[in-house]
Amino acid sequence: MKKVAILGGTGNIGEGLARRICLGGKFDVAIGSRGADKAQAAADGVCACLKERGCTETTCTGGTNADVCSADILILSLPFERIQSTIDTIGKSAFENKIIISLINPMVRNPGEKYFLPDQPAEGSAALAIEKMLPASAKLVCAFNNVAAGKWMELDEELDYTVAVCGNDEEAKAAVKELVASVSKLQPLDAGPLAMSNVIEGITPLVITIAMRNGLKDVGVYFR
Repeated sequence: MKKVAILGGTGNIGEGLARRICLGGKFDVAIGSRGADKAQAAADGVCACLKERGCTETTCTGGTNADVCSADILILSLPFERIQSTIDTIGKSAFENKIIISLINPMVRNPGEKYFLPDQPAEGSAALAIEKMLPASAKLVCAFNNVAAGKWMELDEELDYTVAVCGNDEEAKAAVKELVASVSKLQPLDAGPLAMSNVIEGITPLVITIAMRNGLKDVGVYFR
């Protein structure tokens, strides 16, 4: 069975992703963190959840971010400002020829106002900046960006959203679309090359702003 590693996977989004992916029954998961004990504790929580829900097809393990990089697909579930230092600590060679998913959306809240704006780096998007940090052989894909963060851990609720998937490597995009489709009711759509990550990342501050200003919760995106 293929394995997905979530670097920085001990937060709510990372652990929620781990649970959802494992419950999909098609991928094992490894949770990574700067500290192995913290990662293993999160993995133990995922395993307890799987046992409670009668899921025996998949499993979850934990280790340092470097430990889990042998997985088939790596998900970066870290603040944008920590990506470069994480890559440097692990070593760029660990990312060679890997499929890597960025779900990062840099944004900033306007002081005193109920709205968020994209806070993109000079490259135009977090994904385009991360691409420059990685080895040339790495296959970076942008996905999961616009799923409402609060929904990942609410396992009794279906994730009925569209997930835009963009990247420059068609085989990597196909692999990521397969992963997306295994999670709840998520529906992956090909959104073109990695240059489209600027648009995809910018949707998240928009939907958060809409939620804040209209008293809505867990706003997401669905293309019909």
